[in-house]
Amino acid sequence: MKKSYVLLALLIASAAGLGANHGGGLDKNGCHNNKKDGTYHCHQGPLKGRSFASKAEAEKELEKAKQKPATKEQSLSQKSRFLGPTKRQPSE
Repeated sequence: MKKSYVLLALLIASAAGLGANHGGGLDKNGCHNNKKDGTYHCHQGPLKGRSFASKAEAEKELEKAKQKPATKEQSLSQKSRFLGPTKRQPSE
């Protein structure tokens, strides 16, 4: 009985590591080089979930995103962030 608890604990501990992020530091863009396949991919930031042939390619894409005009939805969300919550006027 005690052996089954030990085996169960080991199984849970090993399975927990499978879903964890891999080690490796991320740079200021939330990305890093993948040594296995030689790509540069991102886990955080505006490029999250994307892979590139090189860091330079990713930085070009980041520059394009900065220069691209914001969509109407993005503009509205930025305005509301600066305006803060609106106050309702009491109805008379």
